[in-house]
Amino acid sequence: MTDINTIQLGDVSITRVWEYYGTVEMTPDVFLPDNSARVWADNAGWLQPTFLDPATNIVNSAIQTWLLRSEGRTILIDTGVGNHKERPYAPVWSHRETDFLGNLARAGVRPEDVDIVVNTHLHIDHVGWNTHLHDREWVPTFPNATYLMPRADFDFWNPANDSPTVLGRGNQNVFEDSVVPVHQAGQTLLWEGVHRIDGNLLLEAAPGHTPGSSVLTLTSGTDRALFVGDLMHSPVQVLEPDANSCFCEDPAAAAATRRRLLGWAADHNALVVPAHFPGAGALEVTRDGDRFGIKDWAAFR
Repeated sequence: MTDINTIQLGDVSITRVWEYYGTVEMTPDVFLPDNSARVWADNAGWLQPTFLDPATNIVNSAIQTWLLRSEGRTILIDTGVGNHKERPYAPVWSHRETDFLGNLARAGVRPEDVDIVVNTHLHIDHVGWNTHLHDREWVPTFPNATYLMPRADFDFWNPANDSPTVLGRGNQNVFEDSVVPVHQAGQTLLWEGVHRIDGNLLLEAAPGHTPGSSVLTLTSGTDRALFVGDLMHSPVQVLEPDANSCFCEDPAAAAATRRRLLGWAADHNALVVPAHFPGAGALEVTRDGDRFGIKDWAAFR
């Protein structure tokens, strides 16, 4: 798997930085229970083996960070799982040892070079490298960065608020080891509604997957892109946009958000960049009324 690959959209460069590619230890009917079995079968020719392991019928996924360089600043979108994290109810992400920071260095970025970290939402696999262990304490990995976190998710995942969640205990320890140390260091900006990063990049609320889920829109010259976080976990959700993952807190809102953003992407010829797609990593979509299709894949490899 290539560690670094970059494309240019207008004045913004986008580099994929890998942390992990492999199983999510769930079959399609568990991970994406609203998707029909037929959509997987009818599209097996291109879904396998990148998105689905034919030998095990287990869904494959990527954990990756999108590195953007825009208007002289270095921006990371989501920070993956992290190393050494205690995840008793998510063993696939527990006590990992990856070379993510090495991959970031090979992309030309040291932790101190990062200006902005965008957490599209505060799930276990989107905030892990917010912090790292130093002298047995969790400290911000990116000491000079402002961490943009949706206030709605900050409040929802704060254990003090005891919010009911479809994850049960699946996000246990995440707030304490990957959010609180950054907040206590004075590096968080808790935003609501809309937040303009610069002339190219706009953050907007896109609730449903979580209460604070967000989407980053890139507009530069004639180029457009939507960084949609967990709006989609698999490209079959383009073909069946009302199908949610098992991790969506508000399924109706998640489906409505997905349809709205896929429609915008189709109408504006925007690249859709989900958090977890392996392979080409991103795609362009078409629409025919309320149905969507895959037009083309990005140049990431």
